[in-house]
Amino acid sequence: MIPSSIRKVYQGAADRRQMFRMFDRHKERPNRVEDNATALYSGEWFEIGEAEHDYMFEILPPLWMRGDMFAMREFLTGCITSVFFELKIDERIRYFHGYCDLGDRQSPERMRAAIVERESRPVRAMTREERLDHIWSSTHDPYRGYADWRFPAAERGKRIVIVYGQDRSHDFRLLDRLTDAEIAVKLPVHLRYLPDAIAA
Repeated sequence: MIPSSIRKVYQGAADRRQMFRMFDRHKERPNRVEDNATALYSGEWFEIGEAEHDYMFEILPPLWMRGDMFAMREFLTGCITSVFFELKIDERIRYFHGYCDLGDRQSPERMRAAIVERESRPVRAMTREERLDHIWSSTHDPYRGYADWRFPAAERGKRIVIVYGQDRSHDFRLLDRLTDAEIAVKLPVHLRYLPDAIAA
């Protein structure tokens, strides 16, 4: 599964449909009922639009508000809940959603700092992990999943996506084993040739 760290999981601003889809982008994981998904969700963030931010603010009274952020009162798992941010970055107001572990009181502030640092980069670039997360976030459920009995025991439960061959064949492959060429094919054209960013 995904390690617990602050990470961008979608490039660009998600519209409302995509936002709701990404709120539970791991819903098809095996053992969903039995496992503790805190590490899976904690630290994930993505950009949204102002309308999506305001819509979420109006759904329910927030659990709390702190200046440029508010937390939802419904928890996804354990102490993980949605925190929404309104941040001024490079003289422009932008909006973000992140999953924070409220068991750690500093989690929202660390998330905010990480978003500002990531989005303030002078050159637009993506890490390999950001590319893979974008592919996962933007791939529809029938074309992605989790490794099952067809894979060696050590790989079961890892994320997989369909890869198409030049001969029109297709098969599921482990997401983290995609080649650079396979990653490029799965990214939108405007993201394919961005330079590699150094992971923080």
